[in-house]
Amino acid sequence: MRLHELAPTPGSKKRRMRVGRGDGSGWGGTAGRGHKGQHSRSGAAIRHHFEGGQTPTFRRLPKVGFKSGVKTIFNVVNVAAIEKAFEAGAEVDETSLRMKGVLGKAKAPLKILAEGEITKAVKVKANYFSAAAKEKIEKAGGSCEVVAL
Repeated sequence: MRLHELAPTPGSKKRRMRVGRGDGSGWGGTAGRGHKGQHSRSGAAIRHHFEGGQTPTFRRLPKVGFKSGVKTIFNVVNVAAIEKAFEAGAEVDETSLRMKGVLGKAKAPLKILAEGEITKAVKVKANYFSAAAKEKIEKAGGSCEVVAL
């Protein structure tokens, strides 16, 4: 093979489409731009972040302060569920709640809330307690232990 024998692969080189060169070419008239409209004329450019005339995002959002979009999601258990699932003197923690079917599989901090009544003295271990839940458990003779995450 010599230098003068080199040629591109057939079909790899394609000629540029020359639009607007008469109706016989198939690209005359509007030259593929359609009729009227935003892009039909020369020099038509849409500025960056333009949203078609609706109020842009940067104007819709508040300009003062900061509100985090990240919320802490808890596994929530009420004292009524503990009353129903456990015997007096039992130790209630995340694993025992899962075994009893009170908690699902989601990995999240455990929080005990005060809905319902509790009469059994149980030892509860959780990441968080509401003040009312802690009061109800201790009033029934149980104890509350905060477990670090």
